[in-house]
Amino acid sequence: MKNMTPKLASLALAALLGSTAAATASAQDIEGNVALTSNYIFRGVTQTDNGPAISGGFDFADESGIYAGVWGSSVDFGDDTTMELDLYGGYAFTAGTWDLDFGAIYYGYPDSPSAGGEQNFWEFYGAVGHALGPLAWDAKVSYSPDFYLESGPATYLETGLAYEFPAGVTVDARIGASTFDDLSGADYEDYQLGLSGTAFENIGWDVRYHKLSDDGDDSFVFTISQSFGG
Repeated sequence: MKNMTPKLASLALAALLGSTAAATASAQDIEGNVALTSNYIFRGVTQTDNGPAISGGFDFADESGIYAGVWGSSVDFGDDTTMELDLYGGYAFTAGTWDLDFGAIYYGYPDSPSAGGEQNFWEFYGAVGHALGPLAWDAKVSYSPDFYLESGPATYLETGLAYEFPAGVTVDARIGASTFDDLSGADYEDYQLGLSGTAFENIGWDVRYHKLSDDGDDSFVFTISQSFGG
């Protein structure tokens, strides 16, 4: 993860736009997606030196709840790294009125320089969600046994609320907390507030405000995306 903390802002990493989890499907399904964003933000920190990014991927979902996917994005870490390529998979299911999701994701940087330690790493996650009419709540924990640059165990906790208006526009608020077992004083929180919707059936838009807890950095990000297949 190329951006372990905002205190190391010259480094950066990435995660999927909006979410790395694949959508569940009523039958076996493959869906593609492409997106253009004004600033690729991961857990509060830019992955593109505050510049734009283009991304895309494919998701496979089975009616049993098993899913897998691949996703890639342009990045700018201030070195020779220009690309992130993630592979992920898991199992999503419903228990009563609760949605559950368990999986793993491999963060890869195919063209990253070898100096300075290993950049690629694994992360394992579990998530829970519950909807009450137009209001939805979710929480997720992600754990890496050896984080970016072989920095040791790291955990990310996040939770959020979303409300969908009748017109199909959704407003959501999220908070996340990053903790690093072997990096004393590096823990931090990040916050975001977003507004999103769909235009022309399968073209999505998202306007989002991100803020960090320790140094006050903040940013507004606009993203447009399109899905196909499925």
